[in-house]
Amino acid sequence: MTALLATLTAAGVAQQRRDAFVEGRDHPAIAYSTGPVTDAATVLNRRLAEGSLHLGFDPISGYLRSVLDALNVPIESQALVFSQTSSQAPLISMHNPRAVYFNDTAAVGWVRGGSQLEVMAQDGRQGPVFYVLDQRPVSVPQLTRTDQCLSCHLSWDTLGVPGLLLQSVLPLAAEKNAYAMGFVTDHRSPLSERWGGWYVTGQHGATQHLGNVPVMPADRGTGIVNPRDPLESLAGRFDLSGYPSPYSDVVPQMVLAHQSRMTNLLTRLGWEARVAIVGPGAGGDTRVQEAVNDLVDYMLFVDEEALAAPVHGTSGFGERFTAQGPRDTRGRSLRDLDLQRRLLRYPCSYMIYSDAFAALPGPIRDRVYARMWRILQGQERGPRYARLSGADRQAVIQILRETKQDLPPFFL
Repeated sequence: MTALLATLTAAGVAQQRRDAFVEGRDHPAIAYSTGPVTDAATVLNRRLAEGSLHLGFDPISGYLRSVLDALNVPIESQALVFSQTSSQAPLISMHNPRAVYFNDTAAVGWVRGGSQLEVMAQDGRQGPVFYVLDQRPVSVPQLTRTDQCLSCHLSWDTLGVPGLLLQSVLPLAAEKNAYAMGFVTDHRSPLSERWGGWYVTGQHGATQHLGNVPVMPADRGTGIVNPRDPLESLAGRFDLSGYPSPYSDVVPQMVLAHQSRMTNLLTRLGWEARVAIVGPGAGGDTRVQEAVNDLVDYMLFVDEEALAAPVHGTSGFGERFTAQGPRDTRGRSLRDLDLQRRLLRYPCSYMIYSDAFAALPGPIRDRVYARMWRILQGQERGPRYARLSGADRQAVIQILRETKQDLPPFFL
């Protein structure tokens, strides 16, 4: 098993290097460390400094609830991870999992008893920017930008750009010198490979996954959770003091799986485009077109892993997510969830409405639309595109025509 995983990992790394941004993050066209940003955390800091926003402090959760409110991050998005994959790893366990919350443009990580709140904010041009907030009451708290997170959040797994990373960690073997292994997951991953080291609540039929299982040798397991029994709630599993929700809902975790790679693909394309614009030649245009192709194929879910059984959430996240719209005159939205055989009812990512998409240079955005149009018109004949039915293609075109303002003429 170990040899097989090592082979798969080596093959994966080779592919990632071909499909990743290869220039440094401080290339003059990027200037990630020094360039201006207008992300949600920067706006929050300005409001705090001006006195137009005040954060409340809770003895257990610190600034968590106030920051979630200020960033408009829903409590219902809570996902709990007990693998020790964080800068605050020593505090994390099955009895004290790290909580992750997110919306389209920000993510917040909280560890009970930890000294810092972790914040990721998506800048339209620069991609994810990372911050920490000291968990101690002061009159004017401020988020501090940090590059420490980039030791994990900038790698081949994030396509060579600062990005989001969802790891599914396998339980350790009960043998000497065992070490953790696992997968980087997104919407292409089968559920059987997802959520190792994570709690998962909700219904997913008979489909098995890696969640709710201790990441430790079997002879040291606590027996706290039977992985074959779906969990409706985590109430009674461990002390929930400080956690704003008793759920670690399967639905937001599926949405986050899609959104993580989509975020990275958008950042990678934006960076490749900016480098190619200032220094044309040396294969730059080829890299841009490859990034366009990768983005559009993922955006249209041509390689999504199909669901073997319907999925049902427990936290109310799905209803809140769907309500955001926008909707066409027939009431359809790219945020409508399917959860019967796939994630979304209409196979086009809602992140087409994001600031990161809008920030793509105009000529590059036109390439994205041209690639989308070719696929939606059925001009791509490869077997991977056959899963997009004629009805799906037509619905996506119609929704975009009524809800997206910058479509090129050939789309109208």
